[in-house]
Amino acid sequence: MSGAALGLEIVFVFFLALFLLHRYGDFKKQHRLVIVATLLAWYLCFLIVFILPLDVSTTIYNRCKLAVNSSPAESNGSYVTLAPSKQRCFKPWSYIPDGIMPIFWRVVYWTSQFLTWNQLQTIGIAAANTWGLFLLVLLLGYGLVEIPRSHWNGAKRGYLLMKTYFKAAKLMTEKADAEENLEDVMEEVRKVSESIKYNHPLRKCVDTILKKCPNEYQERMGRNMDDYEDFEERQNSYPSEKSLVKLHKQVIYSVQRHRRTQVQWQILLEQAFYLEDVAKNETSATRQFVHTFQSQEPENKIVQYFYTPTVEWYWECLLRPWFYRVLAVVLAMFSVIVVWSECTFFSTNPVLSLFAVFIQLAEKTYNYIYIEMACFLTIFFLSICVYSTVFRIRVFNYYYLASHHQTDAYSLLFSGMLFCRLTPPLCLNFLGLTHMDATISHRDAQPTAYTSIMGSMKVLSFIADGFYIYYPMLVVILCIATYFSLGTRCLNLLGFQQFMGDSEMTSDLIDEGKELIRREKRKRQRQEEGENRRREWKERYGNREDSTRNRVVHTEQKESSFSETNTSRPLSKYTRSNGRTERDRIELLQDAEPLDFNADSISDDPLESDSGRYQPGGRYLSMSRSVIFDDV
Repeated sequence: MSGAALGLEIVFVFFLALFLLHRYGDFKKQHRLVIVATLLAWYLCFLIVFILPLDVSTTIYNRCKLAVNSSPAESNGSYVTLAPSKQRCFKPWSYIPDGIMPIFWRVVYWTSQFLTWNQLQTIGIAAANTWGLFLLVLLLGYGLVEIPRSHWNGAKRGYLLMKTYFKAAKLMTEKADAEENLEDVMEEVRKVSESIKYNHPLRKCVDTILKKCPNEYQERMGRNMDDYEDFEERQNSYPSEKSLVKLHKQVIYSVQRHRRTQVQWQILLEQAFYLEDVAKNETSATRQFVHTFQSQEPENKIVQYFYTPTVEWYWECLLRPWFYRVLAVVLAMFSVIVVWSECTFFSTNPVLSLFAVFIQLAEKTYNYIYIEMACFLTIFFLSICVYSTVFRIRVFNYYYLASHHQTDAYSLLFSGMLFCRLTPPLCLNFLGLTHMDATISHRDAQPTAYTSIMGSMKVLSFIADGFYIYYPMLVVILCIATYFSLGTRCLNLLGFQQFMGDSEMTSDLIDEGKELIRREKRKRQRQEEGENRRREWKERYGNREDSTRNRVVHTEQKESSFSETNTSRPLSKYTRSNGRTERDRIELLQDAEPLDFNADSISDDPLESDSGRYQPGGRYLSMSRSVIFDDV
């Protein structure tokens, strides 16, 4: 098994990074260099997290071998027995041969540093780790509190629904602004496209810009294009190449922002409909989960067989809240252990860091499976707290990661840069918590390959003995500030809309979002009802459609010949009325989209209604209020 675990984790981490990048990026539309650079950055950072536990177990085994060499011993295959105490030094299942880990860490470290710091000097390693530790404590303090709290709030359906309404109101504002910005940019593109004709030298640049526009705008601009006019005969002032480059950037940003807000709006609608369905089904006496809208994607037959409406009701309405509460409690316990260890990891006698206690107890019995699992769970939880904050952070709505392939290239590169800066100090901090770093433990023992290659804080004494020891204690202050939402309150006072239950602005936005969700729900219900009506008409009159068309055509021919021979006014009026009735019937038999309808004002028989007919409710169907205010 020597080296097999290393190879498996290298392959697994690659596909993990590829999956996450596929979720947040768009392989088809983004530049290949951006995809490769971001994939490499994420892959190296995730790889460090997964490989470091193997380095710890290998180091403990190497220390055991050094102790054996310094005392009488006898070898027996895969383990070594100490002569005085008959203690066995087992080789771990994931043992990595000597010489592999130093090369591996050297390649990983300098590659990640090359992606982040391009002008390293002699003191660059300590500076990079110090800057990374500064960011690490800020993000870690937020994640240690927010992750358990978010899972605890996940059990509160009412809280989640109110927050979803709040997000809907904010997102609608952003969505409207994105649509307006896109319209302005497309208008500017249209003017440039009309001024620069097909035979102009800059027409290739305009065509490049047009390819980045949405399809409907491309078709509209193509119809308004007049290629017969010579640009040399006009006295217009043409834009420069520099202005076209700027316009190209504006088009890319506006289209990306518009598409992102559209996708996020649809996702938010699905989430709101789901939470409303859960709230309705909690009081159901049948204990069967009923959806307001059927899923548009086809369900797996196996999942549909086992995940019945009854099972779904028990999971969504009964078990899932308790599962989130238990998970939140477990995560909160991990957070408390991390905070305690961050404040006491410098104490070596007695050992107060709980992570160091766990590792040292396992080291005495050389239980490598336990050592690797403990190291992996610890560093995995630390990574989740830090990386989840990176996935949530927004820098003026310009740099942030959006799922469903909606992250732009700048945000992907920005995240890769942050990961490369945060991962090395995160791992050094983990080694300090477990006392595997000689700077903390002050033991004359073999260091891990990671510490020897990635660099330690021993380069500068005031950093190793001061900043590196006491700065992580600030995580306590950051956790307290996060628990009381001090940052959210400060942003709310500055005018940034934040979700706060005791704020008047929050209540107004919740009411506004609730109304927006209600309108979208009515719109989707009308669409489904219209589709059901058309489906019923197809099933009822689909077989007689051809014969009806032939009969109508024959009737119209007879009426036209009859109207030519007879010019009496009452008869011709009757004939036109009959033809109109037949034409209306043909339109109903076809797949024409109904303009609008209201369940309270429309009769059951669609043949009795007309697009301009007055309804009992006092409104014309074509001028119904729902059409006017649907998109407000």
